Formats: sequence, C-alpha cells, structure tokens
Amino acid sequence: MIRDSVVDCVGGTPLVRLARLFPEPGVEVIAKLEALNPSGDGSDRAARHIIEQGLRDGLFTADTRLVESVGGDAGVGIAMVARICGLRLTAVVDTTVPPADVAVMRLLGATVDTVPGDDDPAGNARRRIERVQEILRADPHSRWINQTGNALTADAHFRTTAREIADAVGDRLDVLVAAVRTGGTLTGSARRLRAEFPALSVVAVDMVGSTVFGGPPGTNRWRTAGGGPRPELLEPAGIDRVVHVTEAQTVDGCRRLLQAEAILAGPASGAVVAALDRILPLLTRPVRVAAVLPDRGDRHLHDIFAPTGPETPRPGRQNP
Repeated sequence: MIRDSVVDCVGGTPLVRLARLFPEPGVEVIAKLEALNPSGDGSDRAARHIIEQGLRDGLFTADTRLVESVGGDAGVGIAMVARICGLRLTAVVDTTVPPADVAVMRLLGATVDTVPGDDDPAGNARRRIERVQEILRADPHSRWINQTGNALTADAHFRTTAREIADAVGDRLDVLVAAVRTGGTLTGSARRLRAEFPALSVVAVDMVGSTVFGGPPGTNRWRTAGGGPRPELLEPAGIDRVVHVTEAQTVDGCRRLLQAEAILAGPASGAVVAALDRILPLLTRPVRVAAVLPDRGDRHLHDIFAPTGPETPRPGRQNP
C-alpha cells in the first residue's frame, strides 16, 4: 500500500510474542511495538488525531501556531504531524529534555522555547505550562495541544491501539500492562479492552520517585513512565495494580529486551519489562498479557546502551 504522507503511516504497529524474554510455560506476553510508529513513539497516534480533528473542526487553521509542553519523545511526533499539515509549532521544553529530541524537533521545523529544569519533574512541568500560558496570551493565533489533558489523546488509543490489540489477540486477554506517560495510552486502551474482555486486569507502570499515585517524591532519570503531576486523563479507578520501577530496573529491562528479542527500545519500554518481571510470578497460569512498548531506544545509545551504563550526572543540565 502506498501512503500519501508519513502521517498516514501512524498506527498499525506489529505485535510480537516475547517468548525468548519470558519463556515460562503457560505465560504468553504479547508486545505492541509502538516504537515502529514513524517518529518512534506511540504518542504519534495522539498527535495525528488531535491535529487532524482540530483541522476538521476549524479549531486549527493555516494561521494557527500550535503550542505544547514537551517532556520528551512526544514533541517529535507533534512536530512531524504539524510539518505535514503545514502548521507552525512552538515546543516548550525544559533543560532536562534529551538534546536528541530537541534536535529532531528543530529539524522538523518546530520553534523550541526552553525553560529551566532540574530534578523535580513536577516543577519542570509547571514551568513549561506557565510558559505555554504566556505564549497563548501573547499570540491570539496560538492553540495548546495539551496531550495530557486533551480527551482526544485517550480517544486515539481507544480507536486504534486497543482495537489493534483486540483484533490480534482474538477471544482472550487477561492482563494489560502500560506505562503511565500522558495517561492516554493506558486510559484509552483500558476502556476498550475491558469492554471486550471484562475480566481484564490493568497494570500501570510508574517510576520510583513519581508522585502520580501519591508516592513520596524523588529523583529519577527516566521520567517517561510517569513522574510529574497526575495526568488529567488518567483514571485510577480503572487501574488494578501499580508497579513502580527504579532507574536500574529500567536500564536492565531495556538491555534484556535488546539481548533476548533484538528490540531496541527506550526507557518507558524498559520500565514495562521491569514491571512484567514483578507481576508475572503473581499471575495464575495460563495467562495472556498484552504489554505496550511505547518508545524507541536509538536516542539512548549514549546512556542506557552505553558500555559503561548511564553517566552519573543527570541529563539536561546543559542547554539544548
């Protein structure tokens, strides 16, 4: 099939059994490889849905400047869709956002607006949002994407990610495991899959040091599972279990996934693998688990996959 643009390639990502990583009899772990979206991240789905729906509804026009607070990979997908749709984008980042993500956003034509960042994810998110609000007040043509609060984020995963999983697994699915992130993948997928599989257990993966579920605040290099303020889209009542993973467990999960399955994935995916290590021994056999692996790992060759492991200083102390 020939597509009209790279945006039309969003979605339809493959599912693969992680039988080499989890070979125990009676256990079937099926991974949804969201890193195979065009920008390398599952957030491409929300970016496409929000922008295309905004254009259809007239909320976005040729004069619109899109604005978004970006903590990582999601900004690349938004920049990609904005470029294809002919819209301007200002991505508000803080100085902890990986330089590789910032560089790609700029290559795709985004204006990058940088605010100070430190080891407090909630504080970084607050400063980015404050800057977003300043831009919105100053430019009447600006519109906020707001992936963590936009209902279309969850709707994108309800319509596509969850449908693709349900179509692939057929008549049985016991557990869904997904990282918190914006809350969209977890919420949208859980809604649809629980409707189709009423006994489904939903597992949310978060980072040690995150306050999303009320835990004590702390520092964590890999904040892509969660870490900032609770996403507006997140529905805690629909979550059966929360698993918090450490920096070291996240790195180990990424490396084991690469070694066993030849899948080069990012920290949110590594966190999901680490969570699977924790929950699989607790599940009754036979069990079928769907795990969403949302991000790619090639932007982490310098830290997660470096021969000596991540460097001691935390990323982002430099200006992108």
